[in-house]
Amino acid sequence: MSIYAFEGLIPVVHPQAYVHPSAVLIGDVIIGAGVYVGPHASLRGDYGRLILETGSNLQDGCIMHGYCDTDTIVRENGHIGHGAILHGCVIGRDALVGMNSVIMDGAVIGDESIVAAMSFVKAGFAGMPRQMLVGSPARILRDVTDEEMRWKRLNTREYQDLAVRCKTGLQLTEPLTMMEENRPRLKGTTEVKPKR
Repeated sequence: MSIYAFEGLIPVVHPQAYVHPSAVLIGDVIIGAGVYVGPHASLRGDYGRLILETGSNLQDGCIMHGYCDTDTIVRENGHIGHGAILHGCVIGRDALVGMNSVIMDGAVIGDESIVAAMSFVKAGFAGMPRQMLVGSPARILRDVTDEEMRWKRLNTREYQDLAVRCKTGLQLTEPLTMMEENRPRLKGTTEVKPKR
């Protein structure tokens, strides 16, 4: 991992968390138990504090940052999709931020809410629980359904399990020159399928 102290503040990573070796953690970063941080994620705590609470995930290429005297927080079981940017915001418990979305300063995404992929949530947005947010700028489309929450929770469970799997199953290696015969396929740990 690329871990940097900044002006005396050292990132904190719980022993039960998994942070990919290509991720970058700088300064005031707090990572809780069961958290998964994906490849090329950047958590730059050189101004505000960055917090990933228990069981949350921050996937490949995500960015977290914030202004001085602010906390950028992903609450327990929060799920942050590939390439999302979180800046000085709070993502509620069990909420999902879709791929390539941007959540701006002072915005609060309510518990069990879903921000659709490629959405832009304006600074200062005050969300409520179970909102489906879509668009740029994001607007409230409707309430999140029980089935959508079930799907979200299965995906989050996959990443919680992936944090454990990566600790033992991920190894730096050299590539093969040809695909082997009867190459096996990797499986997840839940029955989650893509939404169509």
